[in-house]
Amino acid sequence: MAELSIYAKSEPTFSNDYVPPVAVSVAADFLPAHLIAEQPPELPRVSEREVVKHYTRLSQRNFAIDTGFYPLGSCTMKYNPKVNDWAASLPGFANIHPYQPEASVQGALQLMWELGQALSEITGLAEASLQPAAGAHGELTGILMIWAYHQAQGQGQQRRVVLVPDSAHGTNPATATMAGYAAKEVRSNAQGLVDLDHLRELLDDSVAALMLTNPNTVGLFEENIQEIAQLVHGAGGLLYYDGANLNAIAGIARPGDMGFDVVHLNLHKTFSTPHGGGGPGCGPVVANAKLAEFLPKPRVIQQGDRYSLDYNCPKSIGRIKGFYGNFGVMVRAYTYITTLGANGLRQSSEDAILNANYLRHLLADRYTPSHADKPCMHEFVVSAQKQKQAGTSAAGIAKRLLDYGFHSPTMYWPAIVPEALMIEPTETETPTTLRYFADALIKIDQEIAQEPDFVNHAPHNLINGRVDEAKAARHPQLTWPD
Repeated sequence: MAELSIYAKSEPTFSNDYVPPVAVSVAADFLPAHLIAEQPPELPRVSEREVVKHYTRLSQRNFAIDTGFYPLGSCTMKYNPKVNDWAASLPGFANIHPYQPEASVQGALQLMWELGQALSEITGLAEASLQPAAGAHGELTGILMIWAYHQAQGQGQQRRVVLVPDSAHGTNPATATMAGYAAKEVRSNAQGLVDLDHLRELLDDSVAALMLTNPNTVGLFEENIQEIAQLVHGAGGLLYYDGANLNAIAGIARPGDMGFDVVHLNLHKTFSTPHGGGGPGCGPVVANAKLAEFLPKPRVIQQGDRYSLDYNCPKSIGRIKGFYGNFGVMVRAYTYITTLGANGLRQSSEDAILNANYLRHLLADRYTPSHADKPCMHEFVVSAQKQKQAGTSAAGIAKRLLDYGFHSPTMYWPAIVPEALMIEPTETETPTTLRYFADALIKIDQEIAQEPDFVNHAPHNLINGRVDEAKAARHPQLTWPD
């Protein structure tokens, strides 16, 4: 049965007085008169019982990490340990306010400082900022730091190009463009790695940086990373690390040792904090000694046995978020890192690699792996080109997986693989779960051979079937109709 909207369930005889009044000064104390509504918003009049039922039912229709396998490639949808939530809910962390005096939040400042130290050690770099609110926000922060560095060197107007591999995350060229750079694409070679010859052709005194993910998005480690770093640095550019795939190497290898100058990290990927449905998030940036002075401010510093916020950072790019970052997310990541320790982080990465190779092996006879001449890292890409020739597509396979109780992998990306399905099992899934998932994909392949249209019209077993995606994209309904 279709779920009516909360507004459609509104009844004029119901009361919504259980919503507590806002305990702040009225808006008239802060806002210009022309921005203040004359009437309060028309909130639905629904009983508390109906509100709970409505949103609980909606939540149960969603796929979630706590209820099933979520193999979105390059998203690292790993389990979020409940001890992280316990730590973040401790009153001394949950009930503090950013305007409190530093003397009253020493524990929070110590945690932020120690988390920054841990991330610096894990990445092999000098100093961290926890201020960015998400991975893409951290990307922008890192690229702005690169811009500030070149400005300080007197080359800001000259170096206006950022190089991005053709297998890169889509946020990379978007970030470069937002920062005012021209993004140029670096080709991959037949092995799925950066084409060094093409990189050499592109490198000149106009290049500010190369943005790189290692392992890359086809799940392969860039074996020539040190030569890449030498080439970029030799041309006067900087090397930027997109930390989306750090879950494959944490505790094993460090970006700083590879030659990267600045990295952004996704705490919701490698360090098990919730993805959050859009927020809150935390995308720390970690820089080497050359770039550290450009990190956002304020920065948490240690002075003897006390911790404080340092605003005296003359070369900083400035504040890039209100206050100091999303603190609850930091607590969760700190708990994860301290729970596992160095050996546990390495074990997690090794298990993620093992799971990915095991699952790729289970599927190899039915789905064509890209670049299968070597082991993958934490994720892998298969091509559904064979299934497309039989009458369906990667999208059809992904939709049919929903009927089997699995969230779909990432589809049609990276674009260098036709009909791509990018699969990342993470280290927190059992071999039994991986076998169930492989069995589902094998059964779907059999269905395609017998009746491809059945797969093309999936899902069949969910409340909502196949939607008109083109109409939804071109004619979205974003407001409640009058």
